Parts: sequence; structure tokens; C-alpha cells
Amino acid sequence: MNLLPYIFVLLAAMLWGTVGTTQTFLQEGVSSVAVAAVRSAIGGGVLLIAAFAMRKISFKNWSWKWTILAALTIALFQSLFFTSVRFTGVAIGTVVTIGSSPVFSGIVEWLFWKRKPNRIWGIATALAIIGCILLFVNRGEATVHPIGILLALSAGLMFAFYTNCSKQLTEREETLPAVAMTFTICALILLPFSGNGVSWVFTGQNFAPMVFMGLAATSLAYIFFLSGLEKITSSSAVTLSLAEPLTAALLGVFFIGEYLSTTSWIGVAMLLGGIIVLTVGSRKTIDENISTNDE
Repeated sequence: MNLLPYIFVLLAAMLWGTVGTTQTFLQEGVSSVAVAAVRSAIGGGVLLIAAFAMRKISFKNWSWKWTILAALTIALFQSLFFTSVRFTGVAIGTVVTIGSSPVFSGIVEWLFWKRKPNRIWGIATALAIIGCILLFVNRGEATVHPIGILLALSAGLMFAFYTNCSKQLTEREETLPAVAMTFTICALILLPFSGNGVSWVFTGQNFAPMVFMGLAATSLAYIFFLSGLEKITSSSAVTLSLAEPLTAALLGVFFIGEYLSTTSWIGVAMLLGGIIVLTVGSRKTIDENISTNDE
């Protein structure tokens, strides 16, 4: 079995995990929705220019339904997540959103595509979710606010829908133009609600962090994610994306000087364990199926 799709998704999650650290270099007072909008505009816009230059986009025959659904769900995901954090704090908002998305993805995949998640996925997801909870349990102030929890759960559901819609899109279109179109439309959806406009990008120290988030944490990250998603199930891809909070936590320790308790380090180990179980376990399952078919 080819491990490359799993590695691609993990690389995407690791790049997403740099966003939190990178945002610390932005000036204070810029709304999270504005950051998401500009990040999407840079990431999608650069790829859109490249896709046009390579003649990869045909508007007449383009898969508009899945592109618009993917753009809408990723825009809603970002908006709902950032809003939930305002009610619950970063710790609870992250745990509920990131922790619920693999479960929702498995349910969506089962209900809409009739693909029942296997036992390996269940074990790996359980390990990763528990690890995520332990990682954030002692970090920052948190409030269990009903509206915040509902918004975080909705964000998790939107990411699950985005992943499933993107899988359908990549079955019809090439990865690079698919990412370009999705995030350009996502930016157009978010910009009217950003509040801060775009002029702030060119002031102070904001430009370099935003270019990094646009090109590395959006363009490159989602090319990796969709490239991996073509070869593995949506539920597995979302579980592997739990490497995002793991990366963010480790970057916080090594670059910002944040402290992780013993409980949090146990969470790191469980997250890594879940990722290893899913990758190695899925490989063995597929290899066994191939061997059985050959017989």
C-alpha cells in the first residue's frame, strides 16, 4: 500500500498547525474572519493565476456544484470556529471543533456514501480525540457556554462536509485548480463580513505572516490535503488532520515558550498513537484484502 496519501494529509495538517503561531506576529485588533478571508484570497488567488496560465480551468465544464459547496462549507467552518472561541475560549472551542469533526465525517460518509468506517478508524479516532482533550485540558481559560459549544460542533460538522465535498470535487477536477477555485470563492464569501477590509495587510509587520499563511498554510496545505484525500477515505483524512493541534501545541512550546503539563504530553502521545494506528492499521488492512483477492 502507498503511504504517500497519508503523508500528504499529515503534511497539510502540520502546515495548518503553523497558523496559530504565525498569527501572533500580526498586529492586535484584526478580526479572525478578516485573517481567514485574506488568507483564502492570497492562497486561492495565486493558484487561480497559475491554473489559468496552465489552462487547467474550463468554466463551461467545471464542477460548479461541488466547488460552491466546498467553498461555502470551508467559509462556514472558519466563521463558526472563530465565533465559538469567543464564547468558550481557545481550549474548549478547539477540542469540540477538532474533536467532533472526525466523528461527523464518519457519519456523513456512512449516511451519504454508504461507506461504513472500519474498526481501525474507530480505534485511531478514539485515541486521537482523547489525546486532543488531554492536550488542551489545562491550557488557557475556558467556559462551557451552550451557544459556544453548539457553534463549535457546527464548525466540526462543516469541516466534515467540506472534506466530503472536496473528495467529490477531486474525483472530477485536478487538485490545483480545485483548490484555486474553492478558496477564491471562499474569500469572496468571507470578505464582506471581515470588518477590517484588506488595507491592514500592508501595514506594520502584517504582510509577511499573511503571505506565509496564504501560500504555505492554504495553497500548499490544501494541495497536499486534497492530493491525499483522492486516495483515502474522508473519515481517515479528517482523523489524520488532528495532527494540526498537535503541531500547534509543539510550536507553542519550542517557539513561543508555552508550557505543557504532564497531562498534555500524554495527550501528545495519544494523538501520535492514533495517527500511527490509522496509518499502519489501514495499510495492513488493505494489504490483507489485496492478498485475499489474489488468492
